[in-house]
Amino acid sequence: MKIGCIGLGNMGAAIAANVLHARHEVAVWNRSAEKARSLIDAGATLAANPRAAASDREIVMTMLADDAALESVLSGADGLLAGLRPGALHISMSTISVATAERIAASHGARGQHFLCAPVFGRPDAAAAAKLFIVAAGAAADLQKASPLFGSISQRVFYVGETPSAANLVKLCGNFMIASMLETFSEAYATLRKAGVDPHLFLETMNALFASPVYANYGKIIADETFQPAGFALRLGLKDMRLVLETAQECTAPMPLASHLRDRFLSAVAQGQGELDWSSVARISARAAGL
Repeated sequence: MKIGCIGLGNMGAAIAANVLHARHEVAVWNRSAEKARSLIDAGATLAANPRAAASDREIVMTMLADDAALESVLSGADGLLAGLRPGALHISMSTISVATAERIAASHGARGQHFLCAPVFGRPDAAAAAKLFIVAAGAAADLQKASPLFGSISQRVFYVGETPSAANLVKLCGNFMIASMLETFSEAYATLRKAGVDPHLFLETMNALFASPVYANYGKIIADETFQPAGFALRLGLKDMRLVLETAQECTAPMPLASHLRDRFLSAVAQGQGELDWSSVARISARAAGL
């Protein structure tokens, strides 16, 4: 298939590389063209702008940091919306708000374009290994069209219905759950360290109890305090806590723990941790414990 890939950060570049490896014809665009160099060397075509990356493509995939970045790529004379032909499919893999996903779906629908939301769970190493988990929502026929691509970048796809924004709500709630786990590790490790107990020994016990790669991976990152390079920047974790709370407010569904997590992430950003991995929120508990 003829595929466009827009957004070549740590996740987007790995996804585009796997799509290219699956022998699709790939056009790429990134605000910083230098990030496309390895993909161009591997056979991708560099597009001049998002419109060119979408033009003549059957599917365009976007992986961008936030709502503003995605909307800037979509809009204007050189934007994705202007380049995508009627009947072609845009797959948004970004973690964005429910409201933004709904607006984008309406914009595509007015132009006769198709739209899937397909945010992912997994860090850059999982993206490189084609081991992501995808949460997808949109028309079933669009999911079927995207299935070959998803098979080249992920280990499993969870389909959550025909309303694209539902996938973003699942992703935001999932990130809330992961952030909750980061906070519990942070508080437990601070207490263990104050008492002179090695957190790595505690982690071995927790891994046996929970048997989750998320617990194992993040538990080790926090125990080792290896917060750089960031697999997922803490400032983006703060963004996701804000977005899940916005949706909860719209639904009149209180999320008191999410409010606490937003404040913890905000404190971490205020103390200069915004570009560290979001697991570095553990430093807030450590400082509070005098460590």
